[in-house]
Amino acid sequence: MPDAGDDQLHQFLADSANRTVDLTTAMARCTKALGLHHAVAYLADIQQRHLVPLTDVTATLPIDDSLAGWTYRTQSLRVEPAESGAVTAWFPLLDGAERLGVLAVHGPSLTAACLNRGKALATLVAMMVTSRRTFKDSYVQRTRTEHMQLPSEMLRAFLPPRTIGNARVVSTAVLEPAYEIGGDAFDHALTETTLHATVFDAMGHNLASGLTSALSLAACRNARRIGAELPELVQTVDEALAQWLPDQFCTGILAQLDLASGVLRWCNCGHPAPLLIRDQQMVEDALEREADPPLGLPFLLSDRDRRIHEVALQPGDRVLLYTDGVTEARTLHGELFGLQRFADYVIRATAAGELAPETLRRLIHSILDAETSRLRDDATIMMFEWQPRKQ
Repeated sequence: MPDAGDDQLHQFLADSANRTVDLTTAMARCTKALGLHHAVAYLADIQQRHLVPLTDVTATLPIDDSLAGWTYRTQSLRVEPAESGAVTAWFPLLDGAERLGVLAVHGPSLTAACLNRGKALATLVAMMVTSRRTFKDSYVQRTRTEHMQLPSEMLRAFLPPRTIGNARVVSTAVLEPAYEIGGDAFDHALTETTLHATVFDAMGHNLASGLTSALSLAACRNARRIGAELPELVQTVDEALAQWLPDQFCTGILAQLDLASGVLRWCNCGHPAPLLIRDQQMVEDALEREADPPLGLPFLLSDRDRRIHEVALQPGDRVLLYTDGVTEARTLHGELFGLQRFADYVIRATAAGELAPETLRRLIHSILDAETSRLRDDATIMMFEWQPRKQ
């Protein structure tokens, strides 16, 4: 039988006045409607090192060394006793497959009913954050720890969520240096049948580089959204760059994964070849093909068509797209990070059962923390894993 808390939640959702109030007020009203004692939402900062509260009533928490961070890293519930004798439950805040942060629910005790209501509150808060963060600068300000440079500000406005997914595939990406990116960009999107995945690396490291990647992203999406096949999609990017930025070019991988069959099709435009991780090992040269020229005017001067490559994935395969800023980064001992070290990190994480978004978060941090100053170049990593439904 429904209890009073269910009725109060229905009243909260039906009250049109709650649609326009700020998130803090909406959370407080919803927490009360659910019969919970107190709740605080935390969002991950842009580099996923800290969990920042949306109010000033509590402190920022480290993702790598806190129970709240454990919930964020594993996307799992965690309950802990407080010094006052009360109890705190940590819930992940998720927008689909994207990790937003965590929700802390405090109370004198947490029954099974309270935990269910806490989960419902976390779902509502995630939806409220997602619907507001594109136009509420306060969310952006709280999740930044440095001043963002103009090229990076422009490019980040075009980027999709870090992680997307459904029952058949998950795709996740990271991009550094977060506040100073110049020419790297990524895109991924889902239709009913296909995962679209793209990584670009524009010439240079300035505003013109950012414009090149932004135009490439827009052209790619424009063609994709009218149903263009992969060859036409690549051609659209070539023509857009040649028309609007004829002095610029970029390298890139444009790929499509059929979600039912696992067939991967891609075009390599002057870019490092994708990597294939299968059965906890890198399959040497599995996706190595002769690259076409970069995107833009250089290819339009050629008289040959772009080449589309194809391979059938196996369930559980992980495909890595990356820019050369990853493999050309340096270790603490001054050695190149390199392709093998890059692949080994992902293999070990896979063997440990680590979630794909967490693997990339930790990987990019290991690269950043090994650098004695700043990255020598933008470093972008995208990884997607095909996991078809069992028959």
